[in-house]
Amino acid sequence: MKKIIKLRVNGEDYEILVEPYWTLLKVLRDVLGFTGPKEGCGIGECGACTVYIDDKPVKSCLVLGVEVNGANITTIEGLSQNKKISGIQKAFIDEGAVQCGFCTPGMVMAINALYTNVSDPGEDDIKEALKGHLCRCTGYETIVKAAKRAKEYYKR
Repeated sequence: MKKIIKLRVNGEDYEILVEPYWTLLKVLRDVLGFTGPKEGCGIGECGACTVYIDDKPVKSCLVLGVEVNGANITTIEGLSQNKKISGIQKAFIDEGAVQCGFCTPGMVMAINALYTNVSDPGEDDIKEALKGHLCRCTGYETIVKAAKRAKEYYKR
């Protein structure tokens, strides 16, 4: 039986009808039209579906839509301000860390969370933040370089 949930996504309030078995990923993509989070594995192993629930990074394929009733959700679309990409997104572009782009939103969300919570992360912090995020196109070298370059955008 469907249930009405209320949630805030990227600063906008929504009230929607969901099936109790729908994942947050399905709600975001198929109901609300946010295509940034991707379904890669569907079991929380690849990180492509990473979003923030109340400012904490989570794999949206592992969370049911009904569990986020009343929550504040941020997708990669919500990182942009005034139609301008975030610093980590710019760093990914500048360093050529975007190849096919499928994994990029999840990695950007992970690195953005790192810079939000750690004032001066080192390479080990970056690698730890990227655990559970899979990319089939690179050897992660450009992704780590992009994450390091993003420091200039997150100076406190």
